[in-house]
Amino acid sequence: MNKIVALNENDYDEISALSQFAFQYELTEAEFQKKKEEAERHMIFGIKDQNKIAAKLHLIPLSVDMNGISMDMGGIGSVATWPEYRRNGMVKDLLSHALHKMKENGQLVSYLHPFSVPFYRKYGWEIAFAKKKYQIPMERIKKNWNGSGYVKRTEAEIATFNTIYHTYMKKFNGSLIRDEKWWKQRVWKNKPLTVVAYNNEHKPEGYLFYSVKNRVFKVEELIFCSLNGLKVLLQFIANHDSMADQIQMEMPENDNLPVLIDEPRFEQKVSPYFMARIVDVNSYLKQYVSQTRLQDISLQINVQDDFLPDNTGTYCLEEVDGKIDVIHEKGISESNKGISCNIQQLTTMFFGYKRPTELYELGLIGGNERDIHILERLIPRKQTYFPDFF
Repeated sequence: MNKIVALNENDYDEISALSQFAFQYELTEAEFQKKKEEAERHMIFGIKDQNKIAAKLHLIPLSVDMNGISMDMGGIGSVATWPEYRRNGMVKDLLSHALHKMKENGQLVSYLHPFSVPFYRKYGWEIAFAKKKYQIPMERIKKNWNGSGYVKRTEAEIATFNTIYHTYMKKFNGSLIRDEKWWKQRVWKNKPLTVVAYNNEHKPEGYLFYSVKNRVFKVEELIFCSLNGLKVLLQFIANHDSMADQIQMEMPENDNLPVLIDEPRFEQKVSPYFMARIVDVNSYLKQYVSQTRLQDISLQINVQDDFLPDNTGTYCLEEVDGKIDVIHEKGISESNKGISCNIQQLTTMFFGYKRPTELYELGLIGGNERDIHILERLIPRKQTYFPDFF
C-alpha cells in the first residue's frame, strides 16, 4: 500500500496545481485565495514521491438529512493523480484511507460526484441521486399562474433562505444541511440574481437564484415551501418573456412541473447525479431505525462489502416494545434466510433512491416476498434529492 500523508496549507500550491491540471481550469489570484479559504474545511490526503504530491483526495466533513435525522457525511472531492503515477493503485489506497478515517470520525455515509460510475462502484459507492433537467420554451410558461403575493429582489439573508430551503427539503432524503460557510462559499459562489417570493401576509414561501444570458433564463435553484410560492416564482419567470426564449432548470427526479403546464411536450431528461455509500453499516442502521416505531418487525439482512470487509455480515433487526434493535453478526449466514444484498444496493434502498421491490424484481437483491414486504414497511417513501455540488 502506498504511504498516505495528511496535506496542509504549506502544500496548497501543489494541491491547487494538480487540481487545475486534472480538472482543466485556471484560477485567478482572487479565485485561488477563495479556493484556499474553502479548503480550510477539508481534510486533504496525499501520496508523495520524492516529497512531491503524486495523488491526492479531499475529504469534506458535512451533515445530511436522513429521514429527519442529522447524519454526519464524508464528501469525497478533487480526487486527482498526475498522469505519470496513474494505474498504480493510488486512488484505491486514498479511498480506503478516507473511508477508515470517516468511520473513526463517525461519518456514517459518504457522497461523491463520479468521473466514472463503474470505477467507484468497485469501491462500494452507488448512484443515489438524480436530477430532472428541463428545457422549456418561454411561451409554455406564459400564462396567469394565479399566485397570491409578490417577489422581492434581495441581498443574501442566510436565515431566510435557510428556513425556506430546509422546509422544502423535508420532502426529500439525503439533502445537505447547509451552514453559513456553505451558503457563502458554494451556493452563492457565482453571485446569481436572487428573488424571494412572499405571500399576501408577507411571509416568505420560496426563492429563486437565476441568470439571464443569450436569451436563456437559467434557473440556478428554485426552492418553494408551498404551491403558491411556486406559482409566484413561475409568474416572475414568465415576466421575462421579452428577454428570454428558453428556460433551463434542474429539479428533483419526481418533480411534477410538467403537469401544471398546458403543453408539457418539452425536453425533459432524468440524469444520474451523485453517488453515495454507507460507511459503517451497523451504526448507520442503528441510527436509521432509532426513531422508527413499527410493530412486528423481524428481519435479517445479509450484507456483502468487499472494500470494507468489517461491514460484511448479518444484521438482525428485531422489534422490542415498539423499538427496533439491530444486532450485527460477523460473516454471512448460510441459512439463506432474509435479504441478501451488497453494500451498493443496501445504500440505494435505505436512502430511498430505489425501492426494495424494484431491486428484487431486477434480481439485484435476494430474499422472499415476506421479507421484501417488511423492508418496504421499514423504509419511508422519500425521494432523494441533492442540489449541491462539491
